[in-house]
Amino acid sequence: MNETFERSDQPAGPAFEEEGKYLTFRLAEEEYGLGILKVKEIIGRMPVTRVPEIPQYFMGVINLRGRVIPVMDLRLRLGMSEAVDDERACIVVVEMEGDSGRITVGVAVDAVSDVAVIRREEIEDAPDFGSKVDTRYILGMAKKEEKVKILLDIDRVIDGDGKNFMTHAA
Repeated sequence: MNETFERSDQPAGPAFEEEGKYLTFRLAEEEYGLGILKVKEIIGRMPVTRVPEIPQYFMGVINLRGRVIPVMDLRLRLGMSEAVDDERACIVVVEMEGDSGRITVGVAVDAVSDVAVIRREEIEDAPDFGSKVDTRYILGMAKKEEKVKILLDIDRVIDGDGKNFMTHAA
């Protein structure tokens, strides 16, 4: 994927607004979404420099037009198997607020689908899977066109040790 989708006209938005536009993407066989206001751009996969002693779900860092950007393998972060390289695989560059200002991070996904407008009435809370299933990364489940899209809270997905790594890497 050699196309670039840039959103430099708008800063990262609030943590979550239920109703709105979501960038939808695929991980394995499932569809996910994240708030479009968090998305800075979409780039094709590129060489990643591995950094020692970072969490396993971080792939390393990339040089994006002169900026060092950490890249997270979203599959590994969510407990899935590592992705097989595919021509549709790409990196979604997101921006969020950190302790020392804005943080930019790349999130590796299998394929970007589209931008979907999701109405409040199409969103349900994540179902209760029991105490052993961690649903804190899930904002809700969007019922769209007879399918379910899992809406992610990207701030929570990235939060924790990863945020500390990103602050130092950037």
